[in-house]
Amino acid sequence: MKKFILTSAMILSAVSVAMSTNRQTDVNIKIIATTDVHGSFFPYDFIEGRPLKGSLARIASYVTRARAQQPDGVVLLDNGDILQGQPVNYYYNFLSADSENIAAQCLNFMRYDAYTCGNHDIEPGAPCYNKFFRALKCPVLGANVIDTITSKPYLRPYTIVERQGIRIAIIGLITPAIPHWLMPEKWTGLRFDDMMSTARQWVSHVKTYEQPDIVVGLFHSGRSGGISQPDCRENMCEEIARSVPGFDIILYGHDHRPVCETIQSDGGHNVLMVNAGNTARQVAEVTIFSAPDGTLQKKARLADICNEQPDSAYMQHFQTQINEVQQWAQRKIGTIDTTITTRDCFFGPSAFTDLIHNLQLHITGADISIAAPLTFNATLHKGDITVADMFKLYKYENTLCVVSMTGREIRQHLEMSYAQWAATMTSPHDHLMLLNDERSSHERAVFKHMYFDFDSAAGIDYIVDVRQPAGSRIKIQQMTDGTPFDEEKTYRVAMNSYRANGGGQLLTQGAGIPKAELPKRILWQSELDQRYYLMKEIERRQHIAPQPNSNWHFHPKQWTYAAALRDRKIIFGE
Repeated sequence: MKKFILTSAMILSAVSVAMSTNRQTDVNIKIIATTDVHGSFFPYDFIEGRPLKGSLARIASYVTRARAQQPDGVVLLDNGDILQGQPVNYYYNFLSADSENIAAQCLNFMRYDAYTCGNHDIEPGAPCYNKFFRALKCPVLGANVIDTITSKPYLRPYTIVERQGIRIAIIGLITPAIPHWLMPEKWTGLRFDDMMSTARQWVSHVKTYEQPDIVVGLFHSGRSGGISQPDCRENMCEEIARSVPGFDIILYGHDHRPVCETIQSDGGHNVLMVNAGNTARQVAEVTIFSAPDGTLQKKARLADICNEQPDSAYMQHFQTQINEVQQWAQRKIGTIDTTITTRDCFFGPSAFTDLIHNLQLHITGADISIAAPLTFNATLHKGDITVADMFKLYKYENTLCVVSMTGREIRQHLEMSYAQWAATMTSPHDHLMLLNDERSSHERAVFKHMYFDFDSAAGIDYIVDVRQPAGSRIKIQQMTDGTPFDEEKTYRVAMNSYRANGGGQLLTQGAGIPKAELPKRILWQSELDQRYYLMKEIERRQHIAPQPNSNWHFHPKQWTYAAALRDRKIIFGE
């Protein structure tokens, strides 16, 4: 596994960058970048009802101090995924849609110089993201976001920022994997081109026509890995740094993994690569400065923000909005008679996932439900359920779908899910979970694969024999109502729109359904987001008493019970 240089790291590039003839003698420029803020605008977690470690409010203090030290030397950038994550996003995206979007208000107040669109910024749909784009006072970048009518970029491919006589070209790119996650109606009229070819095109353009001193990639894409198909490479930043000549700095995000490192390109040029992680707990900071010999040098670090005091002017400016969202998020919608947690979801049937399953079946009338834990470590506590709690129960703004699948496709779907989820046990002493060889405290670094692709099913009874090789583990015994399960029969299956559209590739690679066929399989789709319907159902019932369905288990129990306890302690410290 590649070694990443993490939070406290600073990287110094000894390679000189191009010099402008009109630059000042003593250059000291700071590029400060945020990424994957996901609604962390204020030092308050509206979901948990407690202070938030990160937030743009704390970053505002850091930026204000940097600007005071260098009034003409700060460039402030954001790398996307800002429109989703906290209840404040949902409130301004959908419920207070007539107001200026809160994300735009925050970026404008802090005077950002450029923003690159993220995949979760497309997720709320065109009315929301277009309104957000129009409200921003900085350039909105995305060179590979193409208008299908004009075949030209829908967003600006790049912008030029000048500080202290230094011309900085900032090229924006977004992961092209959006069609694998979002229904077409979310991005109608757009296409998302390959990052590599687009990067080559626009680096050549800016080098030829803009003569920049520094070229920055502001990419909403991960370092490497993810979806890799002939028509789509999800995470391309490392490969672009190595293969596309011309970049000096690549500021990236999407995978939420803080990184600060130097990549040497195939041509021998050092490229600084920095990822600030997520939820505004750190910023990427690149300093461009003049060396004693008059050349320009660059160095990078990740700066921790959690101990910064929130900027008082920022907080005063937004206090009315904060109060309004708090009042809405704390509204009671019902009660729950037991505490439920996503921690249980990984080791067998759980009250948390089965609450989702049972509500999906009730709302849609489907035969079978498929769902995964969407949050690594969330808890709904016994007692009152508030609007904020619904963001623990269901994290994303997916819609709810009913999909036509054969019994064989359902089994194959589950085979792929559990192949990513559970290890193959050869003795009672083995791991039950498929864990990373090098584990860390980062939630996505514990499991070898993404936990939000760990689909289980309700409406059928089955076992997962972890002694068998991946692909041969699922034994579906019957429908839960006692009727036979038939692999040749077609069933109505409830799932979220991310999965129905091919997200996680469980329907395509797992069930073997061609991507082009998926839209034909959708029998019904909800008009509004799934969280809305789950909330309305809980409001209707007023009181819920969730219990595990106990319709499946890892087999053999004499091995897996003890293994689950051991792995739970590794993962959660219990």
